[in-house]
Amino acid sequence: MKYIYSTFAVLALSLGIAAVEAADLKIGFIDPERINRESAPAERASKQLEKEFAPRAQELQRREGQMKTLQTQLEKEAVTLSESDRRTKEQDLARMNLDFQRLQREYREDLNLRRNQELATLFERANKVIKQIAETEKFDLILQEAVYRNPRIDITDKVLKALADGK
Repeated sequence: MKYIYSTFAVLALSLGIAAVEAADLKIGFIDPERINRESAPAERASKQLEKEFAPRAQELQRREGQMKTLQTQLEKEAVTLSESDRRTKEQDLARMNLDFQRLQREYREDLNLRRNQELATLFERANKVIKQIAETEKFDLILQEAVYRNPRIDITDKVLKALADGK
C-alpha cells in the first residue's frame, strides 16, 4: 500500500513539474492564407502574373468572340446555306472550339505553374521572417494550422509588416 502511495506521489509531482514547464512555453500562430492574400510580396506577384499573362488572356477572349460570331452566323444562315457550306462552317467551328479549349487548358496550366512558383518564393521569404521573429522574440513554437487559436498568439500581423518592410 505504501508503495502505491509513493508511486502516486511521484506521478503527481512529475505532472506538476510538466505543467510548470508547459506554462513557460511561448507559442505563436501565423495564418498562411492571410499572408498569401494580404502581404506586399503576394500583391506584387499577383500584379506581375496579371501583366505577364494579359496578352494570352486577351487572345483567348478574341478567339472566343470569333467562335461566338461564327456560331451566330451559322445559326442565322443555316436555312439559306447549302449542305456542303453548312457542314464546312460547322467543321470550322468545331476545329476552332477544339483549338480554343487546348489554348485555354495550356493557359490555365501555365498560370497555375507560375502562381505556384511565386507562392513557393513568397513562403520561403515568409518562413525566413517567421524564423527571425521566433528567434528575436524567443518563441518556442509557431504553428501554421490549428483547429482553434486564441487571437493573442496570432503573429500574422507582425509577419505581414516585416514582409512589407523587407520589400
